[in-house]
Amino acid sequence: MKKILLTVLLASIAFQGFSQGNVYKQAAGKYEGLAMTPPMGWNSWNTFATNIDEKLVKETADIMVSSGLVNAGYNYIVLDDGWMAKERDENGNLVPDPVKFPSGMEHLIEYVHSKGLKFGLYNCAGTKTCAGYPGTRGYEYQDARFYAKLGIDFLKYDWCNTQGITAKEAYNTMSNALKTAGRPIVFSLCEWGDNQPWEWATPMGNLWRISGDIYPCFDCEYKHPENWSSWGFMKIADMRKDIRKYSGPDHWNDFDMMEVGNEMNDTEDKAHFSLWCMLSSPLFTGNDYRKMSKKTLAILTNKELIAVNQDKLGIQGFKLSAEDGLEVWVKPLSDGNWAITFLNRTDAAKKINFDWKNNPIKDADFGFVADFNKTVFKIKDLWKNKEAGTTKKNFTADIASHDVITLRLIP
Repeated sequence: MKKILLTVLLASIAFQGFSQGNVYKQAAGKYEGLAMTPPMGWNSWNTFATNIDEKLVKETADIMVSSGLVNAGYNYIVLDDGWMAKERDENGNLVPDPVKFPSGMEHLIEYVHSKGLKFGLYNCAGTKTCAGYPGTRGYEYQDARFYAKLGIDFLKYDWCNTQGITAKEAYNTMSNALKTAGRPIVFSLCEWGDNQPWEWATPMGNLWRISGDIYPCFDCEYKHPENWSSWGFMKIADMRKDIRKYSGPDHWNDFDMMEVGNEMNDTEDKAHFSLWCMLSSPLFTGNDYRKMSKKTLAILTNKELIAVNQDKLGIQGFKLSAEDGLEVWVKPLSDGNWAITFLNRTDAAKKINFDWKNNPIKDADFGFVADFNKTVFKIKDLWKNKEAGTTKKNFTADIASHDVITLRLIP
């Protein structure tokens, strides 16, 4: 018996000794404070997919400056999938496509920076990107050093071809790789919300996608032949429940790049932009600026709406009510202000007759309250840019199909 006990004891000690090397856990380490308000900029994917090149980027940068987009707050240019050659070089380094970018990526980034803009690139946690270019799996630290050397400011990191790895560990590894490389780079997680990144990604990323890809329609589902779907902007707005409490300064729920200026009508574009501002989503345009209408530009540069999105409180809005296709969305703002959006989801015009006193606002996640029996608010219509009375009287208005009216309430 003594012999058996001694054997068990020695085995236990040996096991403990061998297990000692397996207790270290790598902590996440994003660069803090890079996105204290939702990032704003332009991304190439929605319009151009992999058909991108040096000329497009330079023209986009020039228009962002000349059109007033930069002054409105849009300051990132992000090249999505397709910027690299199909193979790495003999040292395993990524190679920017020399045909698409004949002057070199360093030159292009310098050009963008010279315009007062920031520059971003795309890659993927898998072995290949979604379009079949070299992915980062197994090259995380090498790629991070490459991005730091190039001088990029933003990395969008997708989730295709990731069989056999877990999202949390993959994104944590890349976050640490970027931090180790030594250049502050905004880290945008894009795993489509399948693994609930809002529950774990705050220490490693500045923003995370909450859905699959957007599609330029109001409320449709577009089914791709490869057995996956893209979603109209209202589908995405409704897709996740109870996640707003996870969003805030430097850790944003990302509702995807916008489709404003892409195939929808101006009214729907206006509704789309209003909701993305109400939801504190990053505001990345996805249209071709060279063909942009004056109406599209006016929607994208509405400074009153952008101020709602960029409010320093950083709280995501929520749906207060929905009745007969007429929805009311609310968002608490700093200094006791509120943003209120009326949205007509139906195919017919509606009449609004909103009694403030019978519709108090209670924010269950963050504790903000608006009791219109106790406090009177001045009302400003943010699309018309004019005063609209106070909350002493019912708010009445006609609202067209798929249209919005967005108000700021000021105590």
